[in-house]
Amino acid sequence: MKRVYLDYTATTPLDPEVFEAMKPYFLEKFGNPSSIHQFGQEVKVALEESRLSVASIINAVPGEITFTASGTESNNFALKGSAERLRKKGKTHIVTSPIEHHAVLEPCEYLRNHGFSVSYCEVDEWGKVSVDEVQRHLRDDTGLISVMHANNEVGTINSIAEIGLLAHERGILFHTDAVQTFGKLSIDTQTMNIDLLSISSHKIYGPKGIGALYIRRGTDVESLLHGGGQERGRRAGTEAVPLIIGFGKAAEIMKKRFEKDALHLTTIKQYLLSQLEELTAGSDFLLINGHPTESLPNIVNVSLNSKKIQIDSDALLLNMDLGGVAVTSGSACTSGSMEPSHVLLAMKRDEQTAKATLRFSFGRSTSHEDIDFAVSIFRSVIKRIGKMV
Repeated sequence: MKRVYLDYTATTPLDPEVFEAMKPYFLEKFGNPSSIHQFGQEVKVALEESRLSVASIINAVPGEITFTASGTESNNFALKGSAERLRKKGKTHIVTSPIEHHAVLEPCEYLRNHGFSVSYCEVDEWGKVSVDEVQRHLRDDTGLISVMHANNEVGTINSIAEIGLLAHERGILFHTDAVQTFGKLSIDTQTMNIDLLSISSHKIYGPKGIGALYIRRGTDVESLLHGGGQERGRRAGTEAVPLIIGFGKAAEIMKKRFEKDALHLTTIKQYLLSQLEELTAGSDFLLINGHPTESLPNIVNVSLNSKKIQIDSDALLLNMDLGGVAVTSGSACTSGSMEPSHVLLAMKRDEQTAKATLRFSFGRSTSHEDIDFAVSIFRSVIKRIGKMV
């Protein structure tokens, strides 16, 4: 049976070159990088080379990169770590948005239950956070703004540089979750006025279980883990060397392929949109979610308009999978949930429409033939289980 993978925002396959780069560090190069002998020091050198590879992508210096276990940990580290220092300064107000990944929303809720207040900016119909909306929520005690670079469900890109500038003009820390944009959009931490930035390896054809947090020099962040001096004292615990090597190699490959990949993804996205337009044949039973131009090149998020078509939202995803197409209804971290997407609800989609949603996301190996197959399955599923109103 033919199967097509269109869930690259959830994770990407490991690049074979990355796997080959990692292998020696599982076997003969097994030293602890904290050890002063040769076994440890040769590993330490390789680890720092990987740190440099990651830093170079975002115009940072290696010392500003702290390796973590995931993008989720990076977000928690950024929010909770900075919050503890901000509390001492009386800056106990956080500004964020309702469309953030749960790895930002839940730490914010945790902090709200521990003495902080949190304001949520409204988003427009495309899921975009405006600079004016952020400014509207600022207070004298605002210590942190956290707005994602681009949304992981609908792909809408936010005006990060402008929000960062606003934050810096007010002496406020600025964090952005760039897990989905790392490798797909150009990121410059200096010109974009970013203090804290979260990224992850497995979104760029690297291994799972390794992420990083960029911490601008001079930014005061308290460690969440104690018991060792690793990662310049920011994150205790022996480093996951093979994973870090893999992350570094994936970043190196991504840097070389950046323009090629961007062109390919954009071409595939435009082709999918044209096929979906043909599928609807002038009807508006299908809604495209996200900004029409300011969006990631690898995501197309579509909803079946509940005012035009009735469909069992659970059966929609199941039948796509049974037909051989791997897609999801939203974030991989919440795809098992029966609840409608919090992102789409924030964009004012009604609950039933928000539930009847598919996120197509593609990668380096996605072909026009893959899109043709996916759209044909989508068409047959709609015809079989959908009922026009």
